Amino acid sequence: MSGGTILEAMLKRDRVVVLAALGVIAGLAWAYIGYLAWDMQSMDGGGAGGLGLEAAMPRTQAWTLVDLATLFVMWSVMMLAMMLPSVSDMLLAFATINRRRRERQEPYVATAVFLLGYLAVWIGFSAVATLIQWGLQSAALLSPMMVGTSPVLGGALLIAAGIFQWTPLKDVCLAHCRSPMGFILSDWREGTGGAVLMGLHHGAFCVGCCWVLMGLLFVAGVMNLLWVAAITVFVVIEKLAPRGDMVGRVTGGALVVAGVALLVQA
Repeated sequence: MSGGTILEAMLKRDRVVVLAALGVIAGLAWAYIGYLAWDMQSMDGGGAGGLGLEAAMPRTQAWTLVDLATLFVMWSVMMLAMMLPSVSDMLLAFATINRRRRERQEPYVATAVFLLGYLAVWIGFSAVATLIQWGLQSAALLSPMMVGTSPVLGGALLIAAGIFQWTPLKDVCLAHCRSPMGFILSDWREGTGGAVLMGLHHGAFCVGCCWVLMGLLFVAGVMNLLWVAAITVFVVIEKLAPRGDMVGRVTGGALVVAGVALLVQA
């Protein structure tokens, strides 16, 4: 086997390993979210429910720490399921760089280290989302099925998400997310600690790019799988597809129109 063929085989293997790992992790996360959605529907129909999901549902009485912990786990798994597909290009680029360093017998870091840093940011975001949902429950702005009950709030969230798609902050964050190699060249850090910092930094840009969109989960339902899947597909297209940035701007305009329509109806 020639040197070029060996290199191509190694590159293909790296891609397969990274993509397979992402697929397994994301698949398990989606399976868990799907089970929670089914569990909630069972409870709504009079079933017993499972996995303590009743603790994550907005209730009239005060929540306990167990309630908040259960809701936090739900949000964390949901963010993992939604964001892993969109970070695949970044992880493949990081894996390729470290494979080449390993071939030259230079210090290298496992891709999982970068991923842990990235996910840590979204876990932090999940904690914030948990507190926001708690606040919305306290204000009776969420139904027992985690769906927004206020057309005014729903319309405002849609308009805010749409306007955000056109802001400079969105442009800066999305540019970093859409250019993995550019991010690596400008933000490379050596060692395990450096890889964690890179993951944290990239995760921060990713949150900056998508945080308003996640607020839309409070419009059609936190556990509405079609809504969750739609937001996930949009994020993937925006970050990975050619001219995804333009898709985001067009979608932003559509969200503003939808938000205004909802407010008018209200």
